Amino acid sequence: MRKRFNIRVYGLWLQDNAVLVSTETINGSTIIKFPGGGLEWGEGAADCLKREWMEELKTAVEIQDHYYTTDFFQPSAYDDSQVISIYYRVQPLSGVQIPQNNGNELFSWLPISAHLSDCISLPIDKVVAQMLYADSTRNATD
Repeated sequence: MRKRFNIRVYGLWLQDNAVLVSTETINGSTIIKFPGGGLEWGEGAADCLKREWMEELKTAVEIQDHYYTTDFFQPSAYDDSQVISIYYRVQPLSGVQIPQNNGNELFSWLPISAHLSDCISLPIDKVVAQMLYADSTRNATD
């Protein structure tokens, strides 16, 4: 059996000590995750993120910097692939109205707190939520 990778790219939009999240139903389960999605053949990670945000949020984003790439083995909950997720901090290019609901996704802001990872559904996103909280506490003491 041939092993394969599932590469996901997500954007972290931080504002007023909160982060934008997406709530959607996948295979009958409600999932709270960071906005983004799957890398398609022939596109780079940055192009994927820009496409996903345009599709989901109808907004162009500027990638500020790379935040995290999965550094542990994570099997997919949905198929027999290994998930690798890439996270970038992003900033919208213009004034944006966050759609409350774009059909299958609901967008909202969650505070960056010690409990953020409890609200997030996906295992790699939970790691990133813990990193965001650690960064916010470190920045608060600087």
